[in-house]
Amino acid sequence: MSGRTRDPNEKLLMSRRGLLLGSAMVLGAGMAASLCPTISLAAVDNGVAARFMELSNLLINHQLSPAVGARIAETATSQYQNLSQMLDAIIAIAEKKQGTQVEDFFADIPDGELKDFAHWVIFAWYSGCSSEKRDATVFTYEEALTFKTTSDILTIPSYGISGPNQWTRPNLPLSAPMPTF
Repeated sequence: MSGRTRDPNEKLLMSRRGLLLGSAMVLGAGMAASLCPTISLAAVDNGVAARFMELSNLLINHQLSPAVGARIAETATSQYQNLSQMLDAIIAIAEKKQGTQVEDFFADIPDGELKDFAHWVIFAWYSGCSSEKRDATVFTYEEALTFKTTSDILTIPSYGISGPNQWTRPNLPLSAPMPTF
């Protein structure tokens, strides 16, 4: 430090180099933050994620997103300590009954932890979140099956003049129509 005090009337100037460096740092921080969800998805073992998707496809007769399945599997690993054994047990019950859909084998899943887990998986896919509580983990909204079943007939609500539904007034032409002679 030079020991010089700054005059309050003195203007602070930023050089172009400082502006470019600051902009690059903000851009880099934004890119790093956008990579965080994909980094956290890599924490789930690929074998567990694949078996979770296999079980999900047995329990739910819809096209399921693998990315959402990885997020649900990640939460399941933290909520269920013996997730791997539960996945193997339910898949084994389905294979024993030669079930290709949930109706073929769901009655044979024993009551208790296994059936509760199967219900949780179905709930997670349909609701897009881990529970009904306020601190639930949200996996998806757009890919939640409750939304997807009606997405072809429901439009996204908007209050904008030129939004998806145009709820207010119709758009008028920019200029008066040309007269015809």
